[in-house]
Amino acid sequence: MRLLGKLIGRSLRFLLILALILLAPVGYIETMCRGEVSAENYQPILPADQHRPESRTLLTYPEWYIVHAYDDYAKVIATGDPHDFGYISSVTGLWSSLCAVSEQSASHGGFPWETKQMVYTIGISFSVELAFKAAYEESIGRMFAVLRGPEHSPLDRLSAQQAADYARFLQQVPWHQWDFDRDAAQLVAANSQSPRDKERRAALGIEFAVKSAYAGLIAQAVENIGPDELTIRSIVTGLTEGQLAGIEGVTVIASRPEGLEIETPRYRAFTNILAALAASGGEIVEIAGNDDILFTATSNNPTAPGAIFSFERQGYGDYRHLIFVKLPDLAESLNNLAANGLTLEHIHDY
Repeated sequence: MRLLGKLIGRSLRFLLILALILLAPVGYIETMCRGEVSAENYQPILPADQHRPESRTLLTYPEWYIVHAYDDYAKVIATGDPHDFGYISSVTGLWSSLCAVSEQSASHGGFPWETKQMVYTIGISFSVELAFKAAYEESIGRMFAVLRGPEHSPLDRLSAQQAADYARFLQQVPWHQWDFDRDAAQLVAANSQSPRDKERRAALGIEFAVKSAYAGLIAQAVENIGPDELTIRSIVTGLTEGQLAGIEGVTVIASRPEGLEIETPRYRAFTNILAALAASGGEIVEIAGNDDILFTATSNNPTAPGAIFSFERQGYGDYRHLIFVKLPDLAESLNNLAANGLTLEHIHDY
């Protein structure tokens, strides 16, 4: 009984320490990443039922950080091995960028508690996932990679392709809709029975099984809550109805004194549409009742004009910049990116 008591005590201490480690970034953001609150003077054009909180353009970024992290991972393992990926730096990058957008959100509607719950949950989940991957890939995974030699095995190549496909999928579709069971079946079919492939089959098979089960729970939760809106309304000027109709995904809703009201898809498609609008000479006056927006761009320089946060990307050898602008300045900013050595990555809607 005494031994059992000690084991229980040690287990509880371990769980307490683990909980404190996982919650430490949340505590830091709550206490150290508070920006200056200021009143919003902007009067929206669109009706209230088309409004979305302005701070969400900033607070959607942590989700996209994770999307980008999977893309970085796919890029690294395309030519290297999973142990070459910086798991810990990827986790710290998430929380550091969240601190920056949290500070900025203070003067744009704040960081609502409902959003905090979602952002902190995905942040902790991502941190736990990468911590487990780091522990495994830096030890057992690395050992089997060394035994394999420099040439990738069939399952190394397959898993790299699966990672790249998954990263592209996440650009427009929620992660829980990915077919992890199919990935697991592909591992079984392509297994050459070499030591490395057996190890990859076991390790990735367990990972896919866990993600498949978790995805099922998330899908049920989303079904109960209802999916997020898939379209968004904007006001634009400088283009005719005919020109707008020629841009894929744009539907003209009405003509207003301030400009043309349009409806478009959200997420990755939205980025492409706004870039096309700007390139065609259009001006974006308002989106979902807001006049500020966040976009990310990449460059070979560690800093960029107007960036609220910049950091190095893994696998690409360049830098990502978070740039926050007034919507009337967005078109000009997008059209001048190339001249400033920048490449548009994503425009964050609300």
